[in-house]
Amino acid sequence: MANKTIINWEAREYVEYKKNAGWYIGLAVVTLALCGLAIWLKQYSFLALIIVAVVALLTYTLRKPRMLHYSLSDKGLSEGNNLHAFSQFKSFGVLDENNRYSIVLIPKKRLSPRMIVAFPETEGEQIVDVFGNHLPMEPVKLDAIDRLIRLLRI
Repeated sequence: MANKTIINWEAREYVEYKKNAGWYIGLAVVTLALCGLAIWLKQYSFLALIIVAVVALLTYTLRKPRMLHYSLSDKGLSEGNNLHAFSQFKSFGVLDENNRYSIVLIPKKRLSPRMIVAFPETEGEQIVDVFGNHLPMEPVKLDAIDRLIRLLRI
């Protein structure tokens, strides 16, 4: 059976949040406090972990999100050259965050993370219909980690 493309769209890899000087000052204050605590407790491995984590966080937050190409076919969702077959997921839902729409794919594997894919509102009905033809739809909301990431504007 041929892999017939039904719809194509592009979306940013993730939502880029604007960070003002206060965000960076807050990060510096928290980092210095945790480093001071680690030194006071003589927990040098914790100190190293804090430094590595802050460097990784800064590297991630300073990087601009890539524009990703998605296509939806009768086999599944392609993200660039990677096919995510419908059979990998048990259900899906639609997330509306301040008029930013995303499909949330719930994996069958217990410890696998959910896949969140943004889509343009203009293509939304067609995208939801295609997913609905292959997977059951269920209500979804952000989990605790996603809410924390958005709260911290990461």
